[in-house]
Parts: sequence; C-alpha cells; structure tokens
Amino acid sequence: MDRLEERFGKQIRRAAPLARYTAARVGGPAEMLLEVRTANELAQAVTLIWQESLDYALLGGGSNVLVSDAGIRGVVLLNRARKVRFDDTAQPPTVWAESGANLGLVARQAALRGLAGLEWAAGIPGTVGGAVYGNAGAHGSDMAGNLLVAEILHCMELRPAQAPARERWDMEKLVLSYRSSLIKRSPGKAVILAALLRLQKGDPAAIQAKMDELVEYRRKTQPPGASMGSMFKNPPGDYAGRLIEAAGLKGLVVGDAQISSVHANFFLNRGKASAADIYGLIGQARQAVLDRFGIELELEIEILGAW
Repeated sequence: MDRLEERFGKQIRRAAPLARYTAARVGGPAEMLLEVRTANELAQAVTLIWQESLDYALLGGGSNVLVSDAGIRGVVLLNRARKVRFDDTAQPPTVWAESGANLGLVARQAALRGLAGLEWAAGIPGTVGGAVYGNAGAHGSDMAGNLLVAEILHCMELRPAQAPARERWDMEKLVLSYRSSLIKRSPGKAVILAALLRLQKGDPAAIQAKMDELVEYRRKTQPPGASMGSMFKNPPGDYAGRLIEAAGLKGLVVGDAQISSVHANFFLNRGKASAADIYGLIGQARQAVLDRFGIELELEIEILGAW
C-alpha cells in the first residue's frame, strides 16, 4: 500500500471505523480508508490498487451494503467525487455527474432548473455511481430510463500487464437489468467514474409537485431509521416484503436488529445492532420463505468483509 500512501498522503486513514459511512450504521474498521474527491482521483487510486493486486471495496452513500463487524481487509475507497453539470441547451437536456454525487440531490437540483425525468429518484439516498451499478429504481422507473452513457475504468479482458481502460459505455455495453449491471456481475473488474443522464424540460411547479408526491408516498410506505434499503430483490411476479410477512417474520428481532413492522423487506438497526444481528435476520428470512413458498430470495444488498 506504500504507493497509495505516497500519492494520497493525508487522504488515507488506517483502521478507520466504517459504521459512520454506512446507512445501517454497522460495520468494523477498514484496514485502509482512502477518501477520493474527484473522478480522476478515483481512477488513479483504482489503477494503483489493480497494479498492486490489492483487495478493495468502494463505498459511496453506504446504502445497499452490509459491512461485517470484523471490517474490511485491504483498501476501502470512500467516493466523494461529487461534481455535477447540467446542460439544458442539449437535445435532450442532460446532467453529467461524478459517481460520488448523491442521486437524490441531483434530482432535486434538476427540478429547480425545470428539468424532469428524475422525480422517481428524489428520496433515494445512494450515489449516481451506485445507482448505475445496481440499476436503482423506484415508482416504476430506474436508471436504465435515464442513462445515456457512463464513464468506466475497467480491466475486463485485459492482460495483467496492460493499463486499465477508461471508456464511455452506453446502455448496450452496461447490460443493465433488474437491480444489476455487467459491472455488478463482474466484481473487482470495473468502476463507474461518472454518468450522463437524460432529462426533459418541464414546468418547475409540476415537477416539484410530482417529486413531493413520490417522496410522501415513500415516507408513508417505508420505515424511517437506519437500514440498507430494500434487502432482497423482488422475485418474478411477487414481492420480497410480502413473502417475508406471509412467512410470519414481520417485526422479528435479533439482537438490536429488526425486520420492519412497516415493510418487511427493510431490516432496521434499532440503535445498537451489530452486522451479525442483521446477517442473522437475513438467514432466517431466506430460510422461512424457502420453507414456506419454495422461493430462494436473492439479496439486493451486497455483503462486504469477513464473515
């Protein structure tokens, strides 16, 4: 890790606790935590990591991940690359955002400019990069409906001695699917540096009204508090939350973690939960749904660290 310390110096911390950087407020320390502030810094850090064959993980908003109590070995990259540029003269209007930009904030900034298309994302806590990575969505829309191109750094299909490739990938190359992408299905092989999203001109008052309506619906149907967001993907033709509730686990508590009594696909840290508490709930929910319905639930979140 010496080359990283030479390049990034004070941006690096050793044995840094990660709970404060995760939406669920759980997780042990990172062996090395490196905060990157621009897309170029992210590309430089990942290039060094690949060249040195170091283990690494990437954190943005900290949602959709469960970090183990033992923490994460190697390097954890904290993505704070947040530059955003709107172009309302383009056809269609667009917003370009670095991957660490908060998606909900980008959506609200678009609304203020009278630019529609991201109303569905107003309440999403994650980053632009995380949203592309997992094809985030809500209210019947998702990133696939907005994304034009993403700037990608990758080492896919490259020989070990070759430098990583920095390319612009369109929808076809990213192969976005339900809560997934080629990058998510190829762990450790690529990172998202920035994305260009399609918008459209509209009436600012109407855009804001729609956004407020969707945010209020989200508030009424999803529990407040520390959670990772939706725990499991919805199986075809059904809903993970309905299956967990029908299996009798709504409100179940392990340690200080709980399957929400509002929405059973949300697992909450009630204040002092450990990652192991949440992991225990995951196992019980999966097994109960499998036993009752013969359906094996697939995680929407990612499990990071040693277990």
